[in-house]
Amino acid sequence: MSSVALNPNLDTLPVYIPGKPIEEVAREVGLEAASIVKLASNENPLGPSPKALAAMAKALHSLHLYPDGNAFYLKRKLTEKLGVEPANLILGNGSNEIIEFIGHAALQPGDEVLTSQYCFAVYPIVTALFGAKLVTVPAQNLGSDIPALLQALTPRTKVLFLANPNNPTGTLTSPADLETLLAAVPPNVLVALDEAYVEFLDEPFDALALIRSGKHPNLMLLRTFSKIFGLAGLRLGYGIGAPALISALEKVRQPFNLNSIAQAGALAALDDEEHLVATRENNRQGRDFLQAAFTRMGLEFVPSHANFVLVKVGDGGRLFAELQRRGLITRPMASYQLSEWLRISIGTPAENQRLVQTLGEVLGKVG
Repeated sequence: MSSVALNPNLDTLPVYIPGKPIEEVAREVGLEAASIVKLASNENPLGPSPKALAAMAKALHSLHLYPDGNAFYLKRKLTEKLGVEPANLILGNGSNEIIEFIGHAALQPGDEVLTSQYCFAVYPIVTALFGAKLVTVPAQNLGSDIPALLQALTPRTKVLFLANPNNPTGTLTSPADLETLLAAVPPNVLVALDEAYVEFLDEPFDALALIRSGKHPNLMLLRTFSKIFGLAGLRLGYGIGAPALISALEKVRQPFNLNSIAQAGALAALDDEEHLVATRENNRQGRDFLQAAFTRMGLEFVPSHANFVLVKVGDGGRLFAELQRRGLITRPMASYQLSEWLRISIGTPAENQRLVQTLGEVLGKVG
């Protein structure tokens, strides 16, 4: 037994459980990896942008050099796309790292972090890591209850995490509710608005305008290249906020946290409008297809605003295992206290069709 004195917060730290990789499932169930479909982690079924692939291949020739530690060109491209300044941006190894930056910069033992029931699993992990107390407000119809969140604010509240659309439920907080929230939260409370799935919305709440105006210096937007851009394997996310807030987070960012390949791929992906349009259309059609199929099958589901659907199947763990044995990886929700549900990512038309057919067969067998 080690006598090294470790951080006592580790004793109760929640563990993030990712969706299973294809290769691991192939070994477990004895199938060829090529025959397995993964609909577990909300990835882009169309793959990476072709422009990003070409740019990343070119970047391979410079891997003997350190990357640009300030990501000058990527930040410049983001400023063009978003209408903000470089001082409003911080880049991370996935948006998860930005969440950890917030913990480093804003949380101390005894502080409170406010969030909604069925929140993204990383919020409780970061809260526990820094010895803060997680205050979870019960959901309303599986979505965030904004009046209840505001009532739960205390003088000890330091950070409020809100994902919109929310993962894992796919619910959306209305613009009116967001405006109410931001108007009522005290200026000393950091509001981290996680917009990982915002690009899938037809009419998203314009939180960027609030950053540009400078009227909400306690607002931080979190975005990612893992979802619509199809670059989950690169691990690249970014935060958008007031310069003073960004400057504080930069103090806890490790040098060279973004590798050269990631920077090159993201830079090119931002200009691949054709890939983005195709992804949105595939997602719209696939989401409609799955939700219509679940309706026909008599399955309850949460109408989704993202690239996945949360569907109630009874014994979620059992259905997950049965589908996996047939080469379909979905996401069981017991770790989110939703043991009767599966979260199913939108795939290609063929993948969605296979999922519906196989799910029907499995439900007929175990029902």
